[in-house]
Amino acid sequence: MSYTFFQQYWWFLISLLGGLLVFLLFVQGGQTLLSTIAKNETERKMLINSLGRKWEYTFTTLVTFGGAFFASFPLFYSTSFGGAYWVWIIILACFVLQAVSYEFRTKAGNLLGQRTYDTFLLINGLLGTLLLGTAVATFFTSSEFTINKVNLTNPVMPVVSTWDNPLHGLEAALNIRNLFLGLGVFFLARTLASLYFMNNICDKTIFTRARKQVLFNGIPFLLFFLSFLIWTLVSDGFAVNPGTGEIEMQAYKYLNNFLEMPIVLIVFLIGIVLLLFGLIRSQSKHPYTKGIWFAGTGTVLTVVCLFLIAGYNNTAYYPSVTNLDSSLTIYNSSSSEFTLKVMSVVSLFVPIVLAYIYYAWRSLDKKKIDKTEIEDKRNHVY
Repeated sequence: MSYTFFQQYWWFLISLLGGLLVFLLFVQGGQTLLSTIAKNETERKMLINSLGRKWEYTFTTLVTFGGAFFASFPLFYSTSFGGAYWVWIIILACFVLQAVSYEFRTKAGNLLGQRTYDTFLLINGLLGTLLLGTAVATFFTSSEFTINKVNLTNPVMPVVSTWDNPLHGLEAALNIRNLFLGLGVFFLARTLASLYFMNNICDKTIFTRARKQVLFNGIPFLLFFLSFLIWTLVSDGFAVNPGTGEIEMQAYKYLNNFLEMPIVLIVFLIGIVLLLFGLIRSQSKHPYTKGIWFAGTGTVLTVVCLFLIAGYNNTAYYPSVTNLDSSLTIYNSSSSEFTLKVMSVVSLFVPIVLAYIYYAWRSLDKKKIDKTEIEDKRNHVY
């Protein structure tokens, strides 16, 4: 197993974590639907408790995603988190607000009151999904930074990466193509949340309202996502010269990546089909509650493939528009071979962790949430 193998292996794991994170954002999407689907306090509690049993999965996956990036590709971590810090600070603040809200919204004597915490959940659902989408979109549209490793020898300021825009990451939200993906992630999260409510809550009224939201949010999701995808496939991409390591612009780079990696293209198309099947099947006349699993699986596969075409096939996954040669690839930004090897051994335990997560998830969802459970004061209610 060569150094290149481990670099590619860890990019695949990063891609998988990214796909799982986007799927789990249904929690954030559901938080933006509280006032839309719930029309009284009991219905609101049913929705919040449905999401409250899963919010920690999203939070943990986000932290794991960031930690894995730090360990396997530290130069990206220092460049993006150290340069585009405003966008990451806002994202992390949103998730902190979410954690505080679920823990304290029903605590007796809390100073802020439930409405304030519900507003925090709305902020997390809106900004968390939108900004994460725009941040990931920069993998295809580029950012503004310069890397100079010679600065490591500077005893006064040994800073390798410098950000060339005073907005420090917020400028990503001013790019239309970035916003397309950000809005696509936002509406996808709301769509998945609606499918999850249909599956997890035993209430005909909520089921009917959630099914309508699948349609109302699924259509704008497809419009924004397809706009971003088509725009990306027909745009120039950031290619790496395998002989010299230099970065150069290449026409239809990401489309070529799909064509030159047919397995990735096939999996991507399967993901799209599964996602569409979950959305369309949920609109059938007969009550259908399994749409979340088809759409969720399709989401994971689709996002994984997008990450793969951003980093594989001699592509710069974090390009710099101000200095092409500063663009990051999985080869010039990774940890040492020894570090990647050691982490790869640890990663062999991931299936065990996933099995436990599956067991815990099934245990939590063994009985669907209903009004009886919410109104029983002996049960824990968020």
